[in-house]
Amino acid sequence: MASLSFAELATLFVRSGGEVVFGYVAFGKRGALFAAWTLMGGYLSALGFYVTASSILIAQLFPAIGNGPGYTFAGVRVSYFELGLGILITLIIFSITYRGAKLTGNIQSVMMVGLVILGLVLMVVGFTRGSSHNFWPAFATHQQPAPAIIRFVLPAMTFLTGWESVATMAEEARMPARKIGLIVIASIVVAATYYIGVLLSSAWIWPWQQTAKFSMGTIDAFKAAGYPILGTVAFTIAVLGLLTSFLNLFSASSRLLFSLARGHMLPKPLAKLHPKYGTPTNALWLVLVLVLGIGWLGKGALVYFLDMGGFLIALAWAFSALCLIQTRRLYPTLTGGFRNKTLLWPTLGGIAALAIAIITLVPGTAVSLVWPYEYLILGLWALLGLAGYVWSRHHVVTADELLGTKIMADLQANERQTAD
Repeated sequence: MASLSFAELATLFVRSGGEVVFGYVAFGKRGALFAAWTLMGGYLSALGFYVTASSILIAQLFPAIGNGPGYTFAGVRVSYFELGLGILITLIIFSITYRGAKLTGNIQSVMMVGLVILGLVLMVVGFTRGSSHNFWPAFATHQQPAPAIIRFVLPAMTFLTGWESVATMAEEARMPARKIGLIVIASIVVAATYYIGVLLSSAWIWPWQQTAKFSMGTIDAFKAAGYPILGTVAFTIAVLGLLTSFLNLFSASSRLLFSLARGHMLPKPLAKLHPKYGTPTNALWLVLVLVLGIGWLGKGALVYFLDMGGFLIALAWAFSALCLIQTRRLYPTLTGGFRNKTLLWPTLGGIAALAIAIITLVPGTAVSLVWPYEYLILGLWALLGLAGYVWSRHHVVTADELLGTKIMADLQANERQTAD
């Protein structure tokens, strides 16, 4: 339901930056900065994790990668060779996104086709060869269903995010406005259905209580059930899924920074475009620095970032619903390629997302952020957001550059129509 807000707003405002633009139209500079702060926090949390996760996946094939000299952070050892491999993969992702949306989109398309085919193979075998007895009961005897689900959903939201980038990248990809809304909704529905199906297939093929103890989850479950080839298929899905998310979020993060800089809410050099590829080069370099700066912490510390990222993504989804309500109030006759017949479902989606964020922020519950580490990380991110806001107070937003001539004309026309 949260995607319904993005779907409508994205067709109204086809502009790089996505929710930054939505936030500015609805609530001015503060709205744009809050939108960027929430999404950037979620995106960077996931990207930092991918630096480590990419090398950990490869280490499953070549265990020697995890050996040799290294260091320990947050109780988890990181080898220098493993870190170097993660950095190399990050640089490859950077080089692809540096060359523009067309190349990134083509590579994404190829990997998505592979994901769909391999995922269907796993699901067919899992559900036809497995048994529902391996899945039930769905919760351990000591677990309470609601807290267990929320505890899983929080970091999962960090991985499920990325469909917002359809709006963030729409301008550069020159995507027709009438298609954007449907693509936003389809992307989240297909992604959620796909990953739920793959996870359920592993629970059907092997008891999930035992799978939970495996180091590689679905991969080990199919191997344990006597399907080593499908274990390799599951491994390939993990690699392709990680790379597609890596590319997607890396591109989207740079466009958020670019959008803020284009509107003078961040230093103007971050709005520089490459003369050939049309990509925001300086913003991409800054994202690279930030991601590598987080990535060296290793898996032990980055688990904390995933929970914080989930909290921020929940806020971003809730804020998008608020932006839609406010935009409808300010510009009642403004229409795009997609329009919700009623605001009920987007509003409920926003309320649900906000509820998850509030519950996890309250200390002392089974689904709370981990004290003190995750609260400390969130506090530091809040200070960075506050510093950005203080800096922006001394700079006037150039709305025509942030929104573009078409959006400005649409808003002015709507104001005149409403006045008449």
